Amino acid sequence: MGIEIKHALALNAFDGAKRTAMDAATRALLNRRKRNFGAASVLFYRAPLNIVRAEGVWMIAADGRRYLDAYNNVPSVGHSHKRVAEAIAAQSTAVNTSTRYLNDIIETYAERLKATLPKSLSNVVLTCSGSEANDLALRLAAQASGGQGFVVTETAYHGNTLAVTDISPSARKPGTSVRHVKTVPAPGRAAYGADIAGGFAKAVNKAIAVLKRDGLRPAALICDTIFSSDGVFADPPGFMAQAVAAMRAAGGLFIADEVQPGFGRTGERFWGFARHRLTPDIVTMGKPMGNGYPMAGLATRPALLAAYCAEVGYFNTFAGNPVAAAAGLVVLDVIRDEGLQANARTIGADLRARLAALAQRHAVIGEVRGAGLFIGVEFSHDGDLARPDPETASRVIDGMRERGVLIGAAGRYGNILKIRPPLCFAEAHVDFFVKALAQVLKN
Repeated sequence: MGIEIKHALALNAFDGAKRTAMDAATRALLNRRKRNFGAASVLFYRAPLNIVRAEGVWMIAADGRRYLDAYNNVPSVGHSHKRVAEAIAAQSTAVNTSTRYLNDIIETYAERLKATLPKSLSNVVLTCSGSEANDLALRLAAQASGGQGFVVTETAYHGNTLAVTDISPSARKPGTSVRHVKTVPAPGRAAYGADIAGGFAKAVNKAIAVLKRDGLRPAALICDTIFSSDGVFADPPGFMAQAVAAMRAAGGLFIADEVQPGFGRTGERFWGFARHRLTPDIVTMGKPMGNGYPMAGLATRPALLAAYCAEVGYFNTFAGNPVAAAAGLVVLDVIRDEGLQANARTIGADLRARLAALAQRHAVIGEVRGAGLFIGVEFSHDGDLARPDPETASRVIDGMRERGVLIGAAGRYGNILKIRPPLCFAEAHVDFFVKALAQVLKN
């Protein structure tokens, strides 16, 4: 095709090699960042933003300018939510200690979390990050299946431990591969035409066959159930069932990575896997569960966890500490009390409809897709999905920033806008977003 495949860290990234106009204070702060963090420093946009405050769906820069946050899913119930901050502060003044000790709030949180999940997933393991949760999920799957091979989508991202980077093709340099990991195309029309379910299942079956050819037993299919890094693929609901059945028939497990689609974001259901009428063997989750407080975890069947712990055991000193539990409890309360799952459904549907209307006027928009407040807008030449247009995506991202909207890219070629704002996004914010996008596309 001749279009560059993008490494995940290259999407939206600030390029220090290019001369960019910025004020003296921002330039000085940038230089400190480079000295302190070196090559591991990743910043967004042509000119980095110095963010000093945030509230709800807004982020405020040092110069006082407010930016509509349409990208950051971690503060799931809104930036600096007062109830979450107060719960963290109150528990911090009472006790915060390791998981070696009993504490009522930890058990209360686990029980509230389990009430949202299938009853069979009655054991919870709390961690400090989604990467840790996915790393442990891989170990559980390998022990339960006796397998070593994993199947993922070709632009998946599941975290940054050694094991989890192996199953995150978007985190590796393009063209590199790992023997025990096989990839399949993202579940979209460009790869599978009208038969998403059948095509995706056929691809997973082929990947299983390649694992076996290489002498590897399959351990699991692991999917972010909104396929976020691949470019957001949500429909039709239920399309994942055939692929999951194929992996289970081969002796492997299904791991649902809910770090991004979970906690009401897809609107119709609390969990992304529930849209596909599936019960995973393992569910993983991450920092949105604490509105950004460092907490994560997994849920699984007791037999799977017991078999693993009989061989290895698991202990994480501060995962599931009382402060984390306090944050998590309030996030569940806020989602319920403020009707945020229903808000994701209704506001997300309105935003998708208005984006689809824009697509009728701008042929460069090849497709609008998603569920709830997780939306992908794919740019392609003349609306042809076989001809991705990353240049337009880059222009739109910077143009939106200039108009006070923060957004990012996804997909193999970086040609897809990834829209995933805090769940308190409202009608006025939709208006602001669509107006800005229309202006950028018009210019």
